[in-house]
Amino acid sequence: MRAWLSYVAGSTLLEAALDRQLQRDSGMPHAYYQILAMLSEAPDRTRRMSDLAAATQSSQSRLSHAVSRLEANGWVRRSQCPDDRRGTLATLTEQGMAVLREAAPGHVRTVREHLFDRLTPEQVEQLTDIWQTVLEGMGDRDGVPAAARAVLGEAAR
Repeated sequence: MRAWLSYVAGSTLLEAALDRQLQRDSGMPHAYYQILAMLSEAPDRTRRMSDLAAATQSSQSRLSHAVSRLEANGWVRRSQCPDDRRGTLATLTEQGMAVLREAAPGHVRTVREHLFDRLTPEQVEQLTDIWQTVLEGMGDRDGVPAAARAVLGEAAR
């Protein structure tokens, strides 16, 4: 029970700290940062909206609303998928990449301050092992859930 409650409290507080820092320094919520980051890692900075929803653990409608806001800011562009007329692609624009590059150092600093700087190298390795085990237990292909593969890319394979 102590481990579970520590996890719940820690993950909730960490998410809130990341959101506050990004709102304060970059004018965007953490959810928008995650979308931009997922697009920045994709080939041609482009992902299918359905894949982006899986990678960000967001519903299609919630993601669509967020991408509409990012489009209005000029950070993301949507287009029709050329090989599937029902699919929609989201592409990170140059302006969006610039915003992400500007936001990243503060975000990384906050993650380090609230998480990694508090752990020993051995604890970081244990944390990695623990989460790999959890992800494998939630697996749906090759022991790794689709959402984790979408986030982790090749590292999850």
